[in-house]
Amino acid sequence: MDSFPIEMPEFRPGSVWLVGAGPGDPGLLSLLALHALRHADVVVYDALVDERILALVHPEAVLEYAGKRGGKPSAKQPDISKRLVVLAQEGKRVLRLKGGDPFVFGRGAEEALTLVGADVPFRVVPGITSGVGALAYAGIPATSRDTNSAIAFVTGHSATGDVPDGLDWTALARLPALVLYMALKHAGPISQRLIAAGRDADTPAAVVSRGTTPHQKVLETTLGRLEADIAASGIEPPALLVIGEMVRLRSLLDWQGGGAMVFGEV
Repeated sequence: MDSFPIEMPEFRPGSVWLVGAGPGDPGLLSLLALHALRHADVVVYDALVDERILALVHPEAVLEYAGKRGGKPSAKQPDISKRLVVLAQEGKRVLRLKGGDPFVFGRGAEEALTLVGADVPFRVVPGITSGVGALAYAGIPATSRDTNSAIAFVTGHSATGDVPDGLDWTALARLPALVLYMALKHAGPISQRLIAAGRDADTPAAVVSRGTTPHQKVLETTLGRLEADIAASGIEPPALLVIGEMVRLRSLLDWQGGGAMVFGEV
């Protein structure tokens, strides 16, 4: 395999690397992630890992699909975690490849804890989370001095697939910027709760679907029209919901020139 101009850690047999593949564009992989792809014996990958990234795997490596998609038959998380242990105990170099970042709504912590319990050595390789990468590719800055000095990453559904319980919607409504993962299905209830908690219905909002990939789509709307515009647009997951004044900057910062699906005045 090609060598890197800098020294890389050894990917040892019997160990597991939990690696973030980023939001899609292979160019956003870290050098450590590429190093792992080139040296893994087995790659256990998620549904959101781009096929162009899988093409970088060592030709003799075994690919094992372990994707989970809402509403579709999916691997159970405990089974995935146990599989990582079994493969490592067989002396394999095991790459657990996850879309985005393993520790940002990626359940990487659960898998790492299982490895700890089985005394399996592991390494975590962070990836660019979609809440940063997909926004940047959509021309929406996560923060801007003129719009927001804080941003919150929020999961859009619970383990049961419902709107998350226990969230302080009043506190979230006060924050200048929100990025909601896995929230497209619950965009209506989420927007209603934020408005009921005091957020202005005219707050700019956007949906970024399949961000950083050739299939990226961006819907620009407002919090009050979010549910209706999503239904009218037909935009599909995987997608992020973005709420805040920084969405307005997209008209100037859309560096890809992909345009947007816009309904009404934003």
